[in-house]
Amino acid sequence: MYRVLPTLAIAGCLAVLAAGCSAGSGPARPHHSRPPVSYYLSLGDSLAQGVQPNTSGANIRTRQGYADQLSAALRSGQPGLRLVKLGCPGETTTTMINGGICTYPGGSQLAAAVRFLQAHRAHLSLVTIDIGANDPASCITQPSAAKIATCVGKFVPQTTANIGKILTRLRQAAPKARIIAMNYYMPSLAQWRQGLVGRTFARVSEMAAAGFNTVLTDVYSSHRVRVADVFGAFHTSDFGQQVSVPGLGTLPRNVAAICQWTWACAAPPRGPNQHANQAGYQVIARAFLLAGARQAAR
Repeated sequence: MYRVLPTLAIAGCLAVLAAGCSAGSGPARPHHSRPPVSYYLSLGDSLAQGVQPNTSGANIRTRQGYADQLSAALRSGQPGLRLVKLGCPGETTTTMINGGICTYPGGSQLAAAVRFLQAHRAHLSLVTIDIGANDPASCITQPSAAKIATCVGKFVPQTTANIGKILTRLRQAAPKARIIAMNYYMPSLAQWRQGLVGRTFARVSEMAAAGFNTVLTDVYSSHRVRVADVFGAFHTSDFGQQVSVPGLGTLPRNVAAICQWTWACAAPPRGPNQHANQAGYQVIARAFLLAGARQAAR
């Protein structure tokens, strides 16, 4: 059975995501003193809210998402860390800028984020973001192979232009903020189990996702934003290695990861559902941790 990546508690100094540390350094803090307050702001779509299907198949927000697990890991070194989740299920890059799905002070998630950053920039530890998968032309959610094949060149420029606008506003509000974004896994790899047509669809999906994530990485890098490689953490391109999955048989490594770390292969009513499960959110959280550690080491 494919095993989940190691525990998120990557020892105390992973609090380096916020401000470097060294074990035992500095004066001891009196037991009665309160730790300084800092903030982790989570932005994006349903993944940023830890959405999963319940036993009836309805998508609900949970406290098992990557932001929850990431903040728990960081809190071991930053006991005063507070998580603020502004993510909106169904959010697109356009609605994040203009509003229209969730209700926020200021009218949109971006406006609410800017207000928060301006008010708390002196105590800001981390900002994470995932956005773009719900865009109408996203390569991650296209329903047919033909549309997937053309989405990167034809539609992605609008998505990346919107992400550029979002990051510009965030940087203006908090120029020195540590921002980490994520690229995406590919839920439609689950189609591999549906015979020859499904396998063809899965391979085309992987190519489109690779192209989409490359474009995302470019726009994030241009705004000094580190990228958590969720695409790689889910082994999205690995059709070669075979993995035995209980109840599903032997599958390519990337398909096995999707089946084990999301609800895409689950039976109704919970599945099929593209959201990560608790184990999958742990994998995503660890990708953020690793990206943050590399960023701090530069």
